[in-house]
Amino acid sequence: MKVFKYKFTRLTYILICVGIALSFIGIGLNVFTVVTGDITSAANIFFPIIQYSLMFLIPAVLLVILISLLVSSYYSIDGKTLKTSFGIIKSKYDITKIETVLLDRTTNKLSVYFNDNNFIVIVVKEDWYDDFIDALCKANTNIEFSIKSKESNDDKDDKQK
Repeated sequence: MKVFKYKFTRLTYILICVGIALSFIGIGLNVFTVVTGDITSAANIFFPIIQYSLMFLIPAVLLVILISLLVSSYYSIDGKTLKTSFGIIKSKYDITKIETVLLDRTTNKLSVYFNDNNFIVIVVKEDWYDDFIDALCKANTNIEFSIKSKESNDDKDDKQK
């Protein structure tokens, strides 16, 4: 099985790290609030329990989601399926249903088209495009591979003028 790590932009990495830091700060502030607060002085004990539970739940869920984005965002190709994982969101695609792989040099995007008129855009390092395409084509030899180059677009623009 070939695994290709998802390529995040620098801004996305920074935002994920800031979110993780804010989650830890939120959990720390919540612990401080619970330790220094007096839960027994409330008129109804039920409301502080709900409040404290939500105060811990929200940063904890955010922390789990953000860490899973960093750890578990990848594409994998085994003999029969193309698996995509974006944190806790996972998908499987049957490789036999892949019709075309298009490498668009004008936008530097790699797209995988299926025979049911759906497609996905693969976001990996540009250096890995060839390895990704090779792994897909080895899994299914019927996949058509095409490249849309910058030069072919310029020629079309000249013909239209």
